[in-house]
Amino acid sequence: MRGMWVLYAASDIAVSKLTAELNTESQRRANNLPMLSEMISQLQKKAPKNAIDPILEFKEYSWKPLSSYVHGGLHAVNRHSKGYPVAMLEQVLKASNGVNGLVAVFGSILTGQTTLTRDVYKSFDKYADCFQMKGPMAL
Repeated sequence: MRGMWVLYAASDIAVSKLTAELNTESQRRANNLPMLSEMISQLQKKAPKNAIDPILEFKEYSWKPLSSYVHGGLHAVNRHSKGYPVAMLEQVLKASNGVNGLVAVFGSILTGQTTLTRDVYKSFDKYADCFQMKGPMAL
């Protein structure tokens, strides 16, 4: 996410904060970089539609549940005690594949080869059964 933001929307000042030599002062300055919602807002104004659409889709359907798992929220605590239904594990795996898909999109954009980027987008359709369905995750 931050990589797309740096590529399309970040100011020169923000980029300099991210590329500074790592020390206490540079770490302090980097603490005030935009959070996810602000980065997405900036991307919506500056990035090509095909670059922002997968991010918006991922945020809509997968962000909150995966964030809860990763950061030890209700999902992780609740499911640790009750177990994981197979359908939920499949959905989480597919959402995780979505993260890898976003990485593939970003990597293909960085190559500058538009045909490669098109191929990545085609793979989302070709392997749709491996990605999160467009709908809320089952809890």
